[in-house]
Amino acid sequence: MHALPGRQVAACDHSSSTGANPTSAPGSRRCGCTGNNVNDQLDPLRTQLADIDRRLIELISERQKTAAEIGRIKQSAGLATRNFRQERDVLDRARGFAEACGVSGELAETTLLTLIEASLAVQEQDRIAAFGSGEGGRALIIGGSGRLGRWLCRFLAQQGYQIEVADPTPPADGWQHRSRWDAGTLDQDLIVVAAPLQQSADILQALCTLKPQGLVFDVGSLKTPLRAALSSLHDAGVKVTSVHPMFGPSAQMLSGKHVIFINVGNDEAVEQAKALFDSTMATQVEMDIDSHDRLIAYVLGLSHATNLAFVSALAESGETARRLDQLSSTTFDSQLDIAASVAAENPHLYFEIQYLNDYGTEALSALLYAVEKLRSVVRAGDERGFTALMERCRQYVQTRRQQTSPEG
Repeated sequence: MHALPGRQVAACDHSSSTGANPTSAPGSRRCGCTGNNVNDQLDPLRTQLADIDRRLIELISERQKTAAEIGRIKQSAGLATRNFRQERDVLDRARGFAEACGVSGELAETTLLTLIEASLAVQEQDRIAAFGSGEGGRALIIGGSGRLGRWLCRFLAQQGYQIEVADPTPPADGWQHRSRWDAGTLDQDLIVVAAPLQQSADILQALCTLKPQGLVFDVGSLKTPLRAALSSLHDAGVKVTSVHPMFGPSAQMLSGKHVIFINVGNDEAVEQAKALFDSTMATQVEMDIDSHDRLIAYVLGLSHATNLAFVSALAESGETARRLDQLSSTTFDSQLDIAASVAAENPHLYFEIQYLNDYGTEALSALLYAVEKLRSVVRAGDERGFTALMERCRQYVQTRRQQTSPEG
């Protein structure tokens, strides 16, 4: 038996003089001990690990407090919350420390990235609370009990808005509530429509006759189905714009995220909507309705369709999940994780994204063409064509990374 360095390990005294354990099954190499000796070795080490974990958590807490103080100094000095060059220096330093300690540099970088993002999330929330534009204002969130609606309620409340939710389902967070959006006054400073697309179109159209005085915008994933209602609101003199937060309701930090603003003819409305996100690290993009939906056909429609097709192909293959699990690979597991998250989303919303987009079939046709091209070069045994296909993919990804690099 091998002893751990610096530790005395009791030898088993249950063996016979011949070295065999009379209670063991023939051919078994186990001594038949109750396991007390092993636990005697493991228990102190587990206690030691628990103490290390406690100290790690204490250090994380200390790091978060220091990062929060850095954030407050940045706020006072008018500096940006995120500094990518400084982050790179932190990660490079962590890799150096790790290698000197015999620890994986990748593990160190992954750990530090998680801590950096947690610190930035705290700094961003502090900044939103400090510089938010809604102090004393009132906001009505139509559809505020939905997932994105709840996110908007929290986000606007951080900025100082008094929140009221209009939704058949009462809000879980205790906000002021009405079941019907039109069952009360519409004199709020801000009205956000966060309902499903077809309902949003009806609500926006109905607001044309009611003419609220505050800022009005929707947060739909598509804009062409709302074109007529948005245009009618503008013609009625309502301060209206359209917004698309390009992130899910689980987002804790908006660095690296995009918020799209659609100008339907009212510059003041666009600027007021942008001001709501000025205190975040989100990238603000302004575009017209048709450009938005044409791009969304690829950014959302194509990515959703690709992942749903992947899972559908697996489901139709006849191979059981357990059998595939035995033969899975890194690529397969990564793709399955993404596809599983897509498959778990709201099917009604995802159908709207595919069906209601005037440009949706363009992206689906591109997907069909790409799959057929891949199939044809494989069936023809065309290695040169296959290599050229992969090289084009590689070049596209490299170009995209260079264009979107925060330091590029």
